[in-house]
Amino acid sequence: MYYWYKKVKDMPGSDMGKFTRILHSGRPDQLMDEIPTFVVDPLPEGLDRGYIVLNRPWAFVQWLEKADIEEEYILMAEPDHIFVNPLPNLAHGSQPAGFPFFYIKPVENEKILRKFYPEDKGPVTDVDPIGNSPVIIQKSLMEEIAPTWVNISLRMKDDPETDKAFGWVLEMYAYAVASALHGVKHILRKDFMLQPPWDLHIGKKFILHYTYGCDYNLKGQLTYGKIGEWRFDKRSYLMGPPPKNLTLPPPGVPESVVRLVKMVNEATANIPEWDSLNGRSRSRR
Repeated sequence: MYYWYKKVKDMPGSDMGKFTRILHSGRPDQLMDEIPTFVVDPLPEGLDRGYIVLNRPWAFVQWLEKADIEEEYILMAEPDHIFVNPLPNLAHGSQPAGFPFFYIKPVENEKILRKFYPEDKGPVTDVDPIGNSPVIIQKSLMEEIAPTWVNISLRMKDDPETDKAFGWVLEMYAYAVASALHGVKHILRKDFMLQPPWDLHIGKKFILHYTYGCDYNLKGQLTYGKIGEWRFDKRSYLMGPPPKNLTLPPPGVPESVVRLVKMVNEATANIPEWDSLNGRSRSRR
């Protein structure tokens, strides 16, 4: 992610500012010298109950309070985001921009959401179908929303019905509700991001999100849900980063997947000491 940020940051059309990796382990790690990093504390032990993503809103509260942030706007993004085009400021004044996720469905979950967004606050359609990432938002506005985001996340996790219904996207719903509680509506930009293997073409989109497994047979046919003869899945590298020079997909695989693998290969070929990092990561665990 950081490699491609540096590649596109100063290209025409970019409004991108500085880069910060917010590390919520509470202690420095081996990437501090390579990526600009701000260390914050995790939640008190046991509070996340194994749902590590609950640390994210708390990390933002700490960063916004303690860091010296020059920019007026913040892009919230994640490590599995690759910049495929230079990113302009998609926000308009005090109205932030976000990506609409098909699986964030406030209307279908109105009964649950009313526990956190009461009817007197407005219609449930005020809750945007988004998470906190990717979002471009004014820093001053994020400073207002972040504490509420923490509070709503913890309350949702403490409610068994909500926890069961939302699972691993609970914190995404919490950000959407927190924003609505502050009267904030996001500009929904489908061109903010693409997600292979479902999105086939790059076009003029800005971020490539490699969250889904990409499995294909050697004829270039998608075998989603079944390990393919060719595959790229970030979960294959839980014990260490991917090796250099991954095999390219077979003919017929969509442009988005081909570009993803080529971009990973370019980054690993140009990041210093990648092979030694790979070895350390595997031996450390």
